[in-house]
Amino acid sequence: MSATQEHRGLLGRRTVVAAVGAAGAAAALTACGGGSDDAGGSGTVEQPGSGGEKQGGAVLAATADIPEGGGMVFAAQKVVVTQPKPGEFKAFSSTCTHQGCAVKDVSAGTITCPCHNSTFDAATGSPTGGPATQPLPAREITVEGDSIRLA
Repeated sequence: MSATQEHRGLLGRRTVVAAVGAAGAAAALTACGGGSDDAGGSGTVEQPGSGGEKQGGAVLAATADIPEGGGMVFAAQKVVVTQPKPGEFKAFSSTCTHQGCAVKDVSAGTITCPCHNSTFDAATGSPTGGPATQPLPAREITVEGDSIRLA
């Protein structure tokens, strides 16, 4: 084998290793990224078969499922539903306005983002602490009987 052929062989192997390394790094970064659709945080619901598509009119929950002073995050629909006062239901985007992470917890009138501990008022979506300075955008829901639907 000539020096040129040997050099080409090494270059080819290095290119493959570099490509595999870059793909692995991309996969690792994706896994650690915003995590916006992760289920597992308190109050997060992943609905089977929803696939994240628009769910206009889809029933999100029963009114009894949303605790007073708390709420639930619906990861697939990227919405958080709260009940700040008895019988009053609000909905907001579940994407934190700081860096786009998904909020994970709603309790004691506060929506919390786990990434940098931004907090939002469960009645208005306004930031109450942390690095976020913009409110969570409101989402439209309807309450029909005992059902809460995403409009």
